[in-house]
Amino acid sequence: MKYKKIHDFELTREEMILIQEKLSQEVEIISYKGVPKIVSGVDLSFQRDKAIAVIVTFDYESLSLIDLTWAIDFVKVSYMPGFLAFRELPIFLKAWEKLQCEPDIVFFDGQGYAHPRRMGLATHASFFIEKPTIGIAKSKLIGDYVEPGYKKGDYSFLYHKNEKIGIVLRTKDKVKPIFISPGNWIDFRDSLEYTLNFCTKYRIPEITRQAHLYTQNLKERGPL
Repeated sequence: MKYKKIHDFELTREEMILIQEKLSQEVEIISYKGVPKIVSGVDLSFQRDKAIAVIVTFDYESLSLIDLTWAIDFVKVSYMPGFLAFRELPIFLKAWEKLQCEPDIVFFDGQGYAHPRRMGLATHASFFIEKPTIGIAKSKLIGDYVEPGYKKGDYSFLYHKNEKIGIVLRTKDKVKPIFISPGNWIDFRDSLEYTLNFCTKYRIPEITRQAHLYTQNLKERGPL
């Protein structure tokens, strides 16, 4: 799959902030048209100075895996909270270039709109791949919320500075909630519905859980 080069990645912190602020003005939280048929899930894992990015692609209706793609490369950007996209996107884009089937929507293990500058990994990635994206995070980055009910499917909204930025979703009875946020070109309702579609028997939806499992399996084969 091809992608659009929006910017370079070896930048100063100040340059990163300017890019995030500029792109955030172009984010569109809008309803997805139609029903997705093919969707992908993304996870990255790090080992010393290298990282592996895995993309799993599923049939949305049957939940069957139809493609597995990955890439390994050196990490060139240091870890900085709030700027993970600049560290992770270069490796993800190498895997994206290998992808043979075109997804309708891409889920990322990370934040989307629920970011201080509304530019989490899922949102940032959307400008490169030009696809609707959704962020699925295991923990909260920012914001306040009322604890949702304790049944699977119960949810509440996440707010930051009086703006709705995400959804706090209980994916199993009596387990810790996950934090969903639209990335771009999708809204809160659709982000919730499409995530719930992959909530089967585990806390983490299968679309990103499987991507994570494959990153771990590849790492267990030996050093990256």
